[in-house]
Amino acid sequence: MKILFYRYGSICEPDIIDGFCELGNEVVTITEEIYNKKLLPSEGVALLNEALQKASYDFVFSINFYPFISEVCNIFQIRYLCWTVDSPVMELYSDSIRNPWNRIFLFDRAQYNEFSRYNPSCIFHLPLASNPTRWKKVISSATDDDISRFSGDISFVGSLYTEKCPYDRLKKEPGYLTGYLEGIMAAQLKVYGYNFLEEILPDSIVEEFRNSLEGFYTPPTGFRRNDRATMAQLYLGAKVTAMERLWLMQTLGSKYSVDLYTASDTTGLPVHNRGLAKTLTEMPLIFHFSKINLNPTAKSIRTGLPLRLFDVLACEGFLLTNYQSELTDYFTPGQDLECYTGEDDLLSKAEYYLTHENDRKEIAHNGYLALEKYHSYPERLLQMISLAYGLDEI
Repeated sequence: MKILFYRYGSICEPDIIDGFCELGNEVVTITEEIYNKKLLPSEGVALLNEALQKASYDFVFSINFYPFISEVCNIFQIRYLCWTVDSPVMELYSDSIRNPWNRIFLFDRAQYNEFSRYNPSCIFHLPLASNPTRWKKVISSATDDDISRFSGDISFVGSLYTEKCPYDRLKKEPGYLTGYLEGIMAAQLKVYGYNFLEEILPDSIVEEFRNSLEGFYTPPTGFRRNDRATMAQLYLGAKVTAMERLWLMQTLGSKYSVDLYTASDTTGLPVHNRGLAKTLTEMPLIFHFSKINLNPTAKSIRTGLPLRLFDVLACEGFLLTNYQSELTDYFTPGQDLECYTGEDDLLSKAEYYLTHENDRKEIAHNGYLALEKYHSYPERLLQMISLAYGLDEI
């Protein structure tokens, strides 16, 4: 197959290109948005139109959903395959998801359940993957200095979300609204495997929050409006994520040595802020040489498994993750990875695996084998293409 890949710079794009090529496909890329983040949809339409006029492709592909790509593909009557890696993806509220030439793959089952009804035969659930071959090359080339630099007891690579939490724009004196929201967020913080924020937001609270927040998200023309979902996922989800990650760093950092690779402000936290890690050359070394890698899943990912989880396992790293309801569909806790369901569980498992090296290494190896066998990009992309072409011709 010949594939036109519209890129914006997601960290998984090179691995997906490699995966398509490993399956024997040819990939041509449009890369302007990687270097120009202010690229307008109209400019993207022109680029896509030009590419489709010049050559014939079996399908167009992107990470996350682009309404303008969907519209162009609908005109050209060519399949548009896309795969979400983020949540929320606000573009999914576009009416364009109804187009018959879409083949939309959503990594989070809750995301799938929310949107599949708008185009049941063209929207699918598909978990994420990783590229163990790429990471193995990096790890095998590590120098003694690399190993010393990136070895540690407990590590986390990622944002604390404190710098990208739009909930904090709320302009409201303490009262019923803030009390209600702080109460339900504190409750959600203690519950793993079930996200209930959206279902317990009454209309009156949604309306008051929308009116009190500076710059509440307003969908463009051609998008469905769902203020409750927007509030729960875009605002409250980000705030609970920030709360959990601060709690996690404080709880573990006060007892153990924690290395945090981030650009977030860590003032007052008992952690070692190592700054940003380079995705392709440093991140795999951190995942492999740390005794414990943390994965606190962003709360806007309601049921699914984030890319970090797959990448840690692909680097044969030991993973301690929060519990997600989809976790046991693909991995076995205690065999392929470990998960925590609360503070006591977190601390006891951190203590155990820091002091039981053989168990830790065995689990990391099992996780690597499971990832390599079932969750590599060629394996996942083969599933994607099979689903996309298993439908009746339009």
